[in-house]
Amino acid sequence: MTDALRFVDITEDQLEAVIRIRSRSFGPLAASAREEWIKDAIEFIQDGRYVGVMAGDELAAAARIWDFKQWWGGNQVPMAGIAGVVVSPEYRGRGVGSKLMRGVLQRSVDKGFPLSALYPATTVIYRHLGYEFGGGRYRFSFPAADLRTLGGKDVSIRRAGPEDAERILALVAQAHTAGRTSGMLAWPVAKVAEWLEDDENFAYLAEDGFVVYLWDDSDLRVDELVALSENTARALWATVGSGSSIARNVKAFISPSDPVHYLVEHEADKHTQIQRWMLRLLDAPAAIAARGFAPGASLEVDLELEDSELASNTGRWHLSVADGSGTLTPSTATGDALRLGARGLAALYAGTPLAALRGAGLASGGSTGSDGPVDTAFAGASPYMLDFF
Repeated sequence: MTDALRFVDITEDQLEAVIRIRSRSFGPLAASAREEWIKDAIEFIQDGRYVGVMAGDELAAAARIWDFKQWWGGNQVPMAGIAGVVVSPEYRGRGVGSKLMRGVLQRSVDKGFPLSALYPATTVIYRHLGYEFGGGRYRFSFPAADLRTLGGKDVSIRRAGPEDAERILALVAQAHTAGRTSGMLAWPVAKVAEWLEDDENFAYLAEDGFVVYLWDDSDLRVDELVALSENTARALWATVGSGSSIARNVKAFISPSDPVHYLVEHEADKHTQIQRWMLRLLDAPAAIAARGFAPGASLEVDLELEDSELASNTGRWHLSVADGSGTLTPSTATGDALRLGARGLAALYAGTPLAALRGAGLASGGSTGSDGPVDTAFAGASPYMLDFF
C-alpha cells in the first residue's frame, strides 16, 4: 500500500474530494460555511500550504499548513500551524496518515518554519513524528455579577472597530513582550480588522487595553482581553460583567495566570475546559535563536539531539543562553551531554522541567547539576493559546 501512495499538492479541482473526506472525519460542512471554506482553501493552495496523499488516482488524505507567528518568551517565532488533517476511513491504519504528516513536516521546513504546532485528534501518530505537549487552550467561567463589581469607572472606554486593528496589535505586542508570553498566536492586521468588523463581536478599547466578547447562547464569552494596568483590567471586565442582568456566566479564554483570577472574589468554575496542543521543532538552531529566554539566565550546556524524522536536527550541539537570547551551534565536545529526542526537545522548549522529562524517559545524560540552570533559562508563565485552528 505505502509504495502506491504519493504526497501531492492539493488543487482546486480536488476540493470537493477534500470536503467529502472532511465530512467523514469531522462531520458535514454546513452549507452556510461552504463558500468561506473554499475561499480560505484556495489561499492555502496558492501558497503551497494545502497538501495531500493520493492512493493511485484517489485522494486519500489532506492537511493545511497555517502561516503563523507564535510568541515564545516574549518573542515572535514563525510557526507552521497544522490543521484540517483528514484521512478517508478506508485508508486509516494503512500508513496514509504518516505519509501525509511526513510530507507536511518537510513542506513546513521548506517554507522556512522553525516551529510547528497542532491540536491533536490523537497523540499517537504525532508523538511518533516528534510532537509533544507544548501548552493548553483554557476556558474559564466566572459569575457575571462578580465581574460587574470590579470597578474601574474612572477609565475611559470606547467602542472599537476595524480602524483600531493596528492599535490593538500594538497593545498585544506590548503585553506579550513585557510578560514574556509563550504560546499565543500573532495575527496579521487584516485578520484582526475582519474580527473587529464582525457584528457578532463587541469590542471596546481603552488607552492601555481592549476586550472583544460576544454572546454564547445565554452566556457571554470573552475571546480576548488585554490590559496593561489594574484599573483598565477592572474596567474592561466590569464592562463585560455589565450584562449580568441577562447573562449569568462569562466564559473566558485566558491564561491560567491572568490577573482576573486574583481580582474576582470567587474562583472560576471548577469545570475548566482545557484543550492541549502539541509542539515540534523543525529547525532547532533557528527555533532557539528566535525564542526569548529568562532575563538574567546564563547557560552553557552540550546537547545530544536525536531526530529520526529531520536529520538536520540530529547531532551534538552547544546551547548558550545569555541576556535573554540563545544560540545552538554544532559542537565537537566529547563529554557527557544532555540527550533529548524530538519530543523531549519540544517539551523543554515549552518550559517543561527536566525532572519531568527525565521521569518520562524523554531526557537523559548530562549532569543533573545543570538541570536547574536549564530549567531557569526556559522558564516562564505556562504557554497558552486563545485560538483553535
